[in-house]
Amino acid sequence: MAEEKTVKLHNRSDKPDNIILKEHEIVSRCEELQRQLPSFMRGFFAYLRGNVLPMSRLAYLTDIRFFCQYLINETDLTEARETREIKLDEFRNIRAADVNLFIDYCRSYRVEKENEIVVFENTNKTLARKKSSVSVLFKQLYRDELLDKNITDGFDPIRVPKPGEREIKALQDDEVMIMLDAVTTGASLTPKEHQYWEKTRKRDKAILILFLTYGLRLFELQQLNVSSFNFNRGEFKIYRKRDKEAIMPMNKSVTEVLRDYLDNERPSDEKIKEGHHDALFLSLQGRRMTERAIRDLVKKYTSIGLATSRKGGYSPHKLRATAATSLIGRGNSIFDVQELLDHEQVTTTQLYASHKMNVKRDLVSDMEWELERKERD
Repeated sequence: MAEEKTVKLHNRSDKPDNIILKEHEIVSRCEELQRQLPSFMRGFFAYLRGNVLPMSRLAYLTDIRFFCQYLINETDLTEARETREIKLDEFRNIRAADVNLFIDYCRSYRVEKENEIVVFENTNKTLARKKSSVSVLFKQLYRDELLDKNITDGFDPIRVPKPGEREIKALQDDEVMIMLDAVTTGASLTPKEHQYWEKTRKRDKAILILFLTYGLRLFELQQLNVSSFNFNRGEFKIYRKRDKEAIMPMNKSVTEVLRDYLDNERPSDEKIKEGHHDALFLSLQGRRMTERAIRDLVKKYTSIGLATSRKGGYSPHKLRATAATSLIGRGNSIFDVQELLDHEQVTTTQLYASHKMNVKRDLVSDMEWELERKERD
């Protein structure tokens, strides 16, 4: 097995090195997936490179590899044993009904491993994405004149809930305060969690405040650097989707918690691993925090705010929803909130505008049947 080559960066752009390396990592994963897929899909690969974002490209390729694995393991549509060995002639025999069966399979399936069986349950949103990936593939093969017809018109529709049908999950203001009290005082933490909290409480609080104030995406926060911040100007720079840069103003709370973390808790240079000196949020090992570590941290503290189990805590994306609903609830313009959160369409922001956090509670508070009965007795 060949040794993995060391990546050396020669960066002449004004992007930070970690942003360039993250993009390289995503592209490398895409290229690895392409090597596992049949060579007749080259036109599809080129289409993805030129038309979709890197993370979307990765998702498409992952879905197509899964589709090819399904063809091998669950059907008699191919004689291949490896995904890259599937032949174009075999693809020409696939019909819309076969793809519909694949989507139905994706609703719930099991994967057997050495010591366990893993059961996967997918939502309509995930199913719609898989159908979209397969649809784009077949359309591109048809455009490249590799298939005689485009079978995608025969795909069965998947009903995805409309925006109004989906419950927006976000913390209420009192739950936010409980969560911030927990990260400030260590309340409601287990003894083991308390040991970590003693070493990371200022970092953890800064992470939560940034999520709550700006509704940052997980990857946007994870890639923040010390050099991203200009305290004299009261602003910092983030790198968003679609290769966009954005300058964000800092309020007093953000400035306070960040200075507290940088001045009083962040490790000194000699304790930071090589290549991680500019990373804003560091692990106890002196490396840039991973997305998984940040996700676990958020889940832990939100579970305290929600008074639920650690498993029932919220993801960073729910803090993004919390920021959106809180901003709109304070009377801010939906278009200003759209700009802050970097929603491509204002209809996405409208999901949060229509979500009135306390409306159900207010409605049922006037329907106290049992209390009214007792008052009459």
